[in-house]
Amino acid sequence: MSLHRPFETSETLLVILTGASGSGKTTIAKRCSELSPALSVQHFDSIAVPSVEQMIKTHGSVEEWQRQKTLEWFEKLASCKAKRILFEGQSRIRFLQEAISENNIKAARIILVDCADAIRSERLAVDRGQPELANTDMMSWAAFLRQEADTVGCEILDTSQITVDAAAQAVLQHFTEREHLDL
Repeated sequence: MSLHRPFETSETLLVILTGASGSGKTTIAKRCSELSPALSVQHFDSIAVPSVEQMIKTHGSVEEWQRQKTLEWFEKLASCKAKRILFEGQSRIRFLQEAISENNIKAARIILVDCADAIRSERLAVDRGQPELANTDMMSWAAFLRQEADTVGCEILDTSQITVDAAAQAVLQHFTEREHLDL
């Protein structure tokens, strides 16, 4: 169970957007950056994401590659001098929680960005021009993350019926609240 505690204005606050492709993570992060230029926005995919074959060759599985890269990212985030950080990328919530704990990050929130499968498919196929991503594997990944979020009580931001501005405002609100989630 997650607990709330007041956060100190001097401590770094990390808000993490995770979710399957097409949920709106990157679009929301971009809009947050436009609305709040002082916010440090970091993107998981800014590292070179290798092929599935390479992930398996170097880490034994795609899951282990994702876990290790999440841990590496959070080691960098823990040493970041910015006071307000927004991180977006696809990662299991369990891996995010492990990385927060391992790097002794005290003020963090994880938000699952999600949407209906039909909307995800349209975003991937039409808006992004990547119809190959609108497949059963992606829908299963989204369902897995939804289940994981429900299990741990993680906030879910459903972008199916809201504007990008509304979603960005919901995320930015976390940087102005006086408490955060201890994970």
